[in-house]
Amino acid sequence: MTAAEPQPARLPLPGGREGATVRLRPLLTATVALPGPAVRRESGRLAKLHAGGFLVPRERWVRVPIPAFLVEHPGAGPLLVDTGFHASVASAPRESLGRLLPRVYRDIEMTAAQAVPDQLRALGVDPAAIRVVVMTHLHADHASGVQEFPQATFVVSAEEWQAASELGPMHGYVRRQFDHAFDWRTVDFHGPDAAGYGTFGRTLDLFGDGSVRLLATPGHSRGHLSVLLRLRERDALLCGDAVYTLDTLRDAHPPAILDDEHRWRRSLREIQLWLRERPGTLVVPGHDLAAFEALQPLYA
Repeated sequence: MTAAEPQPARLPLPGGREGATVRLRPLLTATVALPGPAVRRESGRLAKLHAGGFLVPRERWVRVPIPAFLVEHPGAGPLLVDTGFHASVASAPRESLGRLLPRVYRDIEMTAAQAVPDQLRALGVDPAAIRVVVMTHLHADHASGVQEFPQATFVVSAEEWQAASELGPMHGYVRRQFDHAFDWRTVDFHGPDAAGYGTFGRTLDLFGDGSVRLLATPGHSRGHLSVLLRLRERDALLCGDAVYTLDTLRDAHPPAILDDEHRWRRSLREIQLWLRERPGTLVVPGHDLAAFEALQPLYA
């Protein structure tokens, strides 16, 4: 039996303002070690074992960020994109991640103060003021902190909610992270509110003012979405796990974990075309530590 009962979102959400721009603040909730073959897929008979970290020497592991993002909107107030790791992961990873996934996310480096609520307080933002949380997808490294925001409306694609409800830890989902009786709202990229925007075939305008656009970028997970933000000085594209690293953008080498490679490549192509047409866009890949560290001083 489920606690959550998602309802279709009615867009636009309240708070939109004509010509609005938003402020972006990246939040690093943790770093973890992943086997290199998980980030860049190998071929051969041992590829799956290597992607899971088996028989991979330590020098071939890579450290990746577990991010979330604070977005400050002039009318809708502060909102989040993803939630990162829950504070409990710093001391007892299995409480949030279950028994299987701590074997995937190795050598977790995190303090409880890195969880999003404490970071918000340090920035002068009351966590209770977060009224909207956009979920790129519901894998454990993105949804671990959901329970920290019971007052918020959570926005997720309908396809992603269905996938997360049907699948389990072998596919990256931990149901107890997100199955709470909160205000879950699903968006439908095949519905009447969806429209093309630029190089993206299916998008939704969250507040109706063009400042926060949700982009259908499935493939990494069944209902993955990315987020396009209109900052004062330029656009920012939060790719989520549609793009693991900047190298992925350059050579289109896939990660090991994909729900659908054909859809992933189509999503990646839409992102690549956008960046070719708008090279000034700030692009934020999902798990590139160097790119994330370069971003933080710009938007701290």
